[in-house]
Parts: sequence; C-alpha cells; structure tokens
Amino acid sequence: MMTERNAVLLGASGLVGGFCLKALVEAPQYSRVVLFGRKELPLAMTRAKVTQRVADLGSLTANDFRGVQDVFCALGTTIKKAGSQEAFRRVDLELPLRAATEAQKAGAEQFIVVTSVGADPATKNFYLCTKGELEQELAKLPFKALHIFHPSLLLGKRAEFRLGEALAMKVAPALDLLALGRLRKYHSIRAEIVGRAMVGAASQGRSGVSLYDYEGIVRLGSLTHTT
Repeated sequence: MMTERNAVLLGASGLVGGFCLKALVEAPQYSRVVLFGRKELPLAMTRAKVTQRVADLGSLTANDFRGVQDVFCALGTTIKKAGSQEAFRRVDLELPLRAATEAQKAGAEQFIVVTSVGADPATKNFYLCTKGELEQELAKLPFKALHIFHPSLLLGKRAEFRLGEALAMKVAPALDLLALGRLRKYHSIRAEIVGRAMVGAASQGRSGVSLYDYEGIVRLGSLTHTT
C-alpha cells in the first residue's frame, strides 16, 4: 500500500497529458496534483486536488517541486509547430531536463516521461536523436526511479490538427496487422492508455530506469490504480 503522494504534471494540455491528468485525479494515492503551464486549463478539466500554476517552464526552480514525490512529463511538440529545430529542442529536451534537474534537487523520487519508440541519441533522425538525448541525460540524474515510455503512433483527438498524424491514423489499422514479433513495438496505441500507464508505472514501487514499449504500456494501462 503506497502512502499518499504529491505529483507535478508537465504538459497537461496535450493529448497524453490530458489523460495522465485524468488518471492522477482518479488515483486515490495522490492527494495533490500541481500543473505547470503557460496558461490555465478549463475548470472542467480539474478537480479539488488539482492546483494550476501559470509559469515559464524554463524558470522553474527546486522550490517549485518541494514536497513532490512524482513528476510526470508529457511535454512535446513538432518541428512545424515549434518553428525551428532549436525551438523543438527547447520544448522536447531542455525544458523536461531542467524540470527533472530541479525536481531531483527538491527530493522528488520518480520522473515519468513520454518520449518515442526509436529514441536514440546516436541516430541521424533529428526527432529521435533529441528524444534519445533527453533519455540519456535523465538517466544521469539520481532519481529513485525513472520511467520512460516509448509509444509509437498515438491515437486520439488533439486540440490542434496534425495532417501527418491524421493520415497515419487512417492507415494505422492495416499497418498494425504487420506489427508482429519484434515489430510489435511499432503498434499504434490510444493516448488514453499511455496516460493511464504513466500513473500505473509510478505506482509499482520499482527502482532504477524502466523502459516501456507497446506491450508494457498496454499492460500498465490496464491496471486499476487502487494501491
């Protein structure tokens, strides 16, 4: 049985982040959930135990994470939306890493983050290289536990329209039929499952670095959060 815990969620306005927030609100082990973002979410998306703080994520310090055990990070953008590779790296690498660093200084025990299947700091693919660099740097921080999620195509309705994802979703059912054996990790997955799985991972009591691809995410996403 886990004692009551406090959490910070970064990226609550995104597709996975929204579902992670829902799971945190429903999880009895969390007595307080703090959201940091550029603007407040609609009140309908929050509950009594949720506190919203409008802040520049690049200026967060250890004081912002005092009393928090678990930090959930669902920050992410696209190069098109960010406007440049430099802006993309800021959102997908620099901001999560800064938050993790300051949270660890404040005594946070776990960092739970969503990156991407294929993340690799050595790849020539800019997107996957950036995700891989983030994982590499996070692993250097002395958290009790680091949980890294590697989803492939995320299924769900985003607030903003992404043409590439919309087209990919059309062909996803056919491609998923081919995602067998070692290719299983490339199976598309509902963002709701990923959001639930993030909370499930934090509730396991594991130590060290844990990586979750499709099978692991589905397993965790099917757990009930009653610990």
